[in-house]
Amino acid sequence: MSGRLDWRSGPAGPLQGSVRVPGDKSVSHRSLMLSALADGTSRIHGFLEGEDTRATAAVLAQLGVRIETPAEGERVVHGVGLHGLRGSSEALDCGNAGTGMRLLAGLLAGQAFDSTLIGDASLSKRPMRRVTDPLASMGARIDTQDGLPPLHVRGGQPLHGIRYELPVASAQVKSALLLAGLYAQGETEVVEPHPTRDYTERMLAAFGWPIAFEPGRARLSGGHTLKATDVEVPADFSSAAFFLVAASIVPGSDLSLPAVGLNPRRTGLLEALRLMGADIRIENERSSGGEPVGDLRVRYAPLHGVELPEALVPDMIDEFPALFVAAAVAEGRSVIRGAAELRVKESDRLATMATGLRALGARIDETPDGAVIEGGRLNGGTVESLTDHRIAMSFAVAGLVAAGPVRINDCRHVATSFPGFMALANGCGFALHEAG
Repeated sequence: MSGRLDWRSGPAGPLQGSVRVPGDKSVSHRSLMLSALADGTSRIHGFLEGEDTRATAAVLAQLGVRIETPAEGERVVHGVGLHGLRGSSEALDCGNAGTGMRLLAGLLAGQAFDSTLIGDASLSKRPMRRVTDPLASMGARIDTQDGLPPLHVRGGQPLHGIRYELPVASAQVKSALLLAGLYAQGETEVVEPHPTRDYTERMLAAFGWPIAFEPGRARLSGGHTLKATDVEVPADFSSAAFFLVAASIVPGSDLSLPAVGLNPRRTGLLEALRLMGADIRIENERSSGGEPVGDLRVRYAPLHGVELPEALVPDMIDEFPALFVAAAVAEGRSVIRGAAELRVKESDRLATMATGLRALGARIDETPDGAVIEGGRLNGGTVESLTDHRIAMSFAVAGLVAAGPVRINDCRHVATSFPGFMALANGCGFALHEAG
């Protein structure tokens, strides 16, 4: 992605109305991959029209999968079956999508052809040994650049099932191993130190693959088939997170967020905000495509600091930048531990949020695996997003309650996860604009 885009977020009045956030990115990635490997034609509704998910669609098309776009947010995927992908002589470009690259590494490990997975400058700095090492123990051959992309996946390697205990809880690594397990002889079992999101497990079951799973454990055998099915992608909780925090901290706010995915392995922020005193209600709970869904209503409430239970950390790993903003304006001290995973996201999110909040006058001490934040008032100022989409959107929320405007530099990657964020945000009361 080229060109620079800076934002200016200013103080705002109460946030009001209903905000329909885009489809869940994790579900969108997985629905494409499983639909591609299924027998028959699958229809995906609510697909996230982000650059990350479009990159995954482009990679699958490059591998011979016909994917139609009858309307925005809709995909029709003509599955080629488990062994129907065709190799490409060109590199497969995952853009900024870490989820896409790690899951595709597992999917491609069992193919008969070689593949090379590349990404943009940010993705090329993200560690991949956490997925390539366990895949190697299944028989895969994946060459890296000292553990970093590009990934050269060697085809024609017979895979065998393993029992793997994840040293660090990661839904991406678990999913990569399960996808490789589709092609492996015998049983593949993944055991986690803490339960992570079970999107892949739920979706494999919906596509008819026999799989046994419970929080912290998943097990399947190779040799079955995937059957095409229609997928309804729920609204992305990670995208809803910015509005949950914003309405919680701007006095007088009352926002509704319809049809949000409420997978229990995803909603740690909801519990964290409630522990801080937030007023968030779930209405109209239901199930869609195996995933729990509900409408969220959030109203302003004074927040207080909290010592975050470490058990919540794996269920909110993408939402920490937004939580940092809530903690920075809450009354009292917040303590976060067990979140070292944040150091290897699109940026070192612990360091980036700490530096940015300090620039706005917050009192925050960064620790190796978290932070101690003394709540108070925020000033205006300039912060760096380091092209990290979640950092940029979190500081857009901070600008709502700062004493003066907040300039956020280099926000161009927001489109990777949340296209149309500015329009939706301003539609409910943000004062967010491009900075000159």
